Amino acid sequence: MFGPQIPTVTVNEITDATYLLDVREDGEWAAGHAPGAHHLPMMELPARLAEVPTDVDVAVICRSGGRSGHVVAHLVQNGWDRVRNVEGGMQQWAAAGRPVTTDSGAPGQVV
Repeated sequence: MFGPQIPTVTVNEITDATYLLDVREDGEWAAGHAPGAHHLPMMELPARLAEVPTDVDVAVICRSGGRSGHVVAHLVQNGWDRVRNVEGGMQQWAAAGRPVTTDSGAPGQVV
């Protein structure tokens, strides 16, 4: 979708040590997200750029990989070198059998 300039990672390559950055909107996050993910909606990124770590592997995820690809491109252009786009996004996360939860700990869903 974005060509070779956008580094990617598969759902199965994400470990507990990876900083998982979910850039979906509030309603999408509330419906269900990966446990341990950090929420930063895409439109808020420019104002909150300092919240994204530069010293660990960062995997950026959205619903299907489009928005997160744009975020990864922006981060790479701004000096991040350990950032990757999650192929297939939360749809692939759920399809791979990875857990999806809500803030209350109840099972969630990808919307």
